[in-house]
Amino acid sequence: MKKPIKKKEPVYRYQRAMLIDDNEMDNFINQKIIEGSFFAKNIYVNTNGLSALEFLKNIQATKDIVDDIMPEIIFIDINMPLMDGFQFTDELIKLVKGLTKKPKLVILTTSINMEDKIRTSKYSPKIEFISKPLTEEALNYI
Repeated sequence: MKKPIKKKEPVYRYQRAMLIDDNEMDNFINQKIIEGSFFAKNIYVNTNGLSALEFLKNIQATKDIVDDIMPEIIFIDINMPLMDGFQFTDELIKLVKGLTKKPKLVILTTSINMEDKIRTSKYSPKIEFISKPLTEEALNYI
């Protein structure tokens, strides 16, 4: 009798990631790159900072399981309507202050403005700054 072949589960770097970008095509492409490189097993996608923040507030309200569902890494665009990436980052820092596991933040943008890079470098803990498009190579350096 033959033994059934067990499919080996891929090894993911992160269990949960979040993409926040108002461009749905960028979100789709970035999601496929993250999935294809086994960077993250589950990917939450939001098209603006306000809805992403609301989503994260709802996760935080589930105190018993917050560490099991909170994204471990968040990719955020800078230039978005309603709430830009820096406003989101400022609010997120306040939101996760009491959590034991805080998400890592990555600015993923088309911005070539040096002031944006300087502003990003002033955050603590350090926030990565990556220029679009997202690549598998860039994921290796995060």
